[in-house]
Amino acid sequence: METSVELAGLASAAAARLIDLLTTDGWAAVRSSVLSLWRSAHPERVDDELTDARGELLEARRTGGGEELQGLLVAEWQARIIRLLATRPDAVAELRALLGEELSAAGAPEQQITGSMTLEAHVSDGDAFLAGRDMTVTRGGEA
Repeated sequence: METSVELAGLASAAAARLIDLLTTDGWAAVRSSVLSLWRSAHPERVDDELTDARGELLEARRTGGGEELQGLLVAEWQARIIRLLATRPDAVAELRALLGEELSAAGAPEQQITGSMTLEAHVSDGDAFLAGRDMTVTRGGEA
């Protein structure tokens, strides 16, 4: 059984990769596989929402504002994926397979990230921040 931390990490990685793929030529190749995850939870609605997100992101990138929107979309889809995994625990293996095979294969070689990472923090006084991807830490109202 997956822990909530492991599921959150899986959902985070899946959401980031999903949003990365939305605006690539590889999107068409993985779209149906992504939608199959939601086969019991209104896949047609998810398809419409991903289509809308793709259009918004393409337009934002065209006008120079894609990074902020991309971050918001990743957070939104991470929450959706977490909810999906909470209602369909059997989808964990399917999502892992999708991440490992089709999502990686759909991106261009320069978009693929391979390797491993180990993060470790030992803190006796103060804070520790670890991230496998993007991180923003805000203190006192300033980023």
